[in-house]
Amino acid sequence: MQRPPEERAVVHPEVDRTFIGRLVREFYGRVRRNDRLGPIFAAHIGETWEPHLEKMTDFWCSVILKDGSYSGRPVPAHLKLNQVREEDFGIWLDTFRQTAGELCEPELAAVFIERAERIARSLQLAMFFRLPAAGAVSKEG
Repeated sequence: MQRPPEERAVVHPEVDRTFIGRLVREFYGRVRRNDRLGPIFAAHIGETWEPHLEKMTDFWCSVILKDGSYSGRPVPAHLKLNQVREEDFGIWLDTFRQTAGELCEPELAAVFIERAERIARSLQLAMFFRLPAAGAVSKEG
């Protein structure tokens, strides 16, 4: 399998930590108001949103600016979210697409959205795709 080309940092006069922080805050404001996603986040974050928003700003700065500001491990953090359903990723992505589309010029929005889609796909696979255990006998056999 061929590896995808290495992503480059986005170099754009408007894109810096302040811009990314504004995008993150607008996006998560919408997530908090969403009937499905809001309660999931509220159950895990409660009222202490600022540390999460700063962590997500670090994450997106690492994704977009390649500045190394995020050092967390997103997969283990998401694996413990038992109430998340696979279809929730569609809601998350639609919300992200709308937010990026409103705050970014089209070419820049496309970069944010493409990376968000790749991140969502990776998390979705980690959370919901399970290979059968070695030596497991199938019910058909």
